Amino acid sequence: MGDVLSQNEIDSLLAALSTGELDVDEMQDKGDRQVKNYDFKRPAKFSKEHLRTLEIIYEHYGRLLATNLPVYLRKNIQVSVASSETVTFSEFTNALSNPVILGIINFQPLGGNIILDLAANLGFSMIDRMLGGKGVPLEKNRDFSEIEMTIIEKMMIISTQLMREPWKNVLEINPMLERIETNSQFAQVIAPSEMIAIVTLNMKIGEVEGFMNVCLPYFTLESIMDRLNTKYWYSTMQDKNDENYQMYIESLIKRVDIPLKVVMGRSQVSVSDFINLSPGDIIRLDTGVDSELNVFVGNIKKFCAVPGTLKDKNAVQITKIIREEE
Repeated sequence: MGDVLSQNEIDSLLAALSTGELDVDEMQDKGDRQVKNYDFKRPAKFSKEHLRTLEIIYEHYGRLLATNLPVYLRKNIQVSVASSETVTFSEFTNALSNPVILGIINFQPLGGNIILDLAANLGFSMIDRMLGGKGVPLEKNRDFSEIEMTIIEKMMIISTQLMREPWKNVLEINPMLERIETNSQFAQVIAPSEMIAIVTLNMKIGEVEGFMNVCLPYFTLESIMDRLNTKYWYSTMQDKNDENYQMYIESLIKRVDIPLKVVMGRSQVSVSDFINLSPGDIIRLDTGVDSELNVFVGNIKKFCAVPGTLKDKNAVQITKIIREEE
């Protein structure tokens, strides 16, 4: 039902018509149909719901990267989903610049491959960290050497295997890295006109920031497109009891091996004295006979102890627990 005009509004409308401020022809509803252009060269095979589900999957994937890669790079890593879109494969490859890091991944049991595109500056930063550097990328990009490609391949294999868990609610996958290409011309794994979904991850390794793109062709995901919706996603998620889940995590932590070391003391000697050491020589430490020794768990000072023996073996007895606030 249309809005009911008051008498004042009717008088104002009649006055505007009489003075020519309003045109009757412009006010008439012409009844034109809304026409939307459709590009047959770029069919909309991925809906917004599909893209949203892929974002949820790779948000989980980003959290796994941020948790697992620091173990190898010894650097704080932040990963977040920047965007998702659908383009043709030719548009994706034309936007790439050489050299690139393109991981061709066999997305078993689905047919076809997907592509993991890692920015070159992130690749050089990872190489620098793995070789003991500060993780600073090159000022000017160049081709990767064979040794550098071996390091990159290791990081790409780790990144590939981490995709299993995020896809578990949709399909049990077993992704395998087939090869790495540094030239986009050799990565023509699908037809140029084929539609693909691209999920862009923003990755920050220390102070170095770049993008990781996950290229997902339509024909690879075609058989499971009906599962790529949030309704199916949440319906397959099993409710976990918080208490049981906590016990499960605790049991996993208890099985982790952590190096434990006791520092008897420290001393400084010259290189010449060190070279000439022989059995029977005495090195004077900075700790006394009755001094407590520091016990390290990993690289963290956790306990104080006194030395002794137990069943003819060297041992220490814990005398103090060092809390975090101490």
